[in-house]
Amino acid sequence: MKLSRIGRLTLALVVSVAMGLGMTSCGGGTVGFMWVLGTQYNQIGGFKIDDRTGSLTGTVGSPYASGGTNPVMLTIQSGGRYLYVLNAGDSSGKTGNISLFSVGGDGTLSYQTSFQSQGTFPVWITTDTTSTYLYVLDQRSPAYDGLTDFNGSITVFPLDPNTGRPVSAQAASFEVGKSPTQMTVSASCIYTLDSGDQTIFPSSLSTTTGQLTANPTVALATTNATSVNVGGSFVYVTDAGSTIGGPGSIVSLTPGSSCAALAVSSTVANLPTASNPVQTIAYSGGGGNSYLYVLNHSTQNTNYGNSSISAFTVGAAGVLQAVPATVAPNNPFGVGSGPVCMAIDPTNQYLYTSDQYSSTVTGNRLSSAFGTFTPLQKGSSFATVGTPSCLVISKNTAY
Repeated sequence: MKLSRIGRLTLALVVSVAMGLGMTSCGGGTVGFMWVLGTQYNQIGGFKIDDRTGSLTGTVGSPYASGGTNPVMLTIQSGGRYLYVLNAGDSSGKTGNISLFSVGGDGTLSYQTSFQSQGTFPVWITTDTTSTYLYVLDQRSPAYDGLTDFNGSITVFPLDPNTGRPVSAQAASFEVGKSPTQMTVSASCIYTLDSGDQTIFPSSLSTTTGQLTANPTVALATTNATSVNVGGSFVYVTDAGSTIGGPGSIVSLTPGSSCAALAVSSTVANLPTASNPVQTIAYSGGGGNSYLYVLNHSTQNTNYGNSSISAFTVGAAGVLQAVPATVAPNNPFGVGSGPVCMAIDPTNQYLYTSDQYSSTVTGNRLSSAFGTFTPLQKGSSFATVGTPSCLVISKNTAY
């Protein structure tokens, strides 16, 4: 059958629109975009996430240069228009910086500018919930002297909503605890994990000025705290423990009023075959069930050649219990080798990890009913930029 000229034009228009939305004949639309940092070549890998299958395909122009040396962390502006990449620098004298990228409608990145925090040895970056302010965590504050002041600091950058650029002249710096490694923001609180003295440094956050007000530090009964995160009503800390290769534990804490205190609710052991927990992420399933996933950088389970994710249910007072073997016989769930970061897509269908040693991203489909994982139907492992560190996912607002 031959198509008329109008029919051919109509068909071409339909195909063009489908391609613009990231649709293919084999899958659904592009539900979100993912960016993965690679430290080997200072790159950013860009991917589209297929709604129907969870499969990843590269964005046009990927990989992109990170705009610095040793990219370790990144964050996305809440509207998805701007991406901020933290380049930690290296021991050869290349200093750390923050690179700003604008995000195109198809997930492509365009470098805009770079700037620096006020401290040294940057390790973490995040925004407040409205993306009005950008926070950069440094392991050494501007007051560091190598003698008496070993505290880290947080540099606060007010952001221009029209350009995503910081109003650098107004940047302020606030000291936190010793040798901080991570921070997390929840509403009007920001919690910093200090590895130097195994404490959490809670600060009250002004959403109108970006000002931080320090509160008393909270001592942790940990030996090697590796991450801090907020999930629901609780703050979670992972502890790799004192035994090399051991499973470690997870500490649940309940925040007090005005971020002024954190009370330990419970401490539970990680799953026996897991090892070296490095991150947590909360997930709300069906029927009001809540889950916590713990990313394990390594493993003691001979069934997995790589690493894993431990799955827990969240009970009263934040007490964790392993998802039972009756519904999750493979708990902990295997992922790629040496994972360092994980994220859930905007539709809560898929969970992905960036795997440092295998230079892959591993994807799994989430079960909201049971909090379990199953492999993606078209393959769960995707090659990415060399030696990946963290990843971030943004919703495709056009979908």
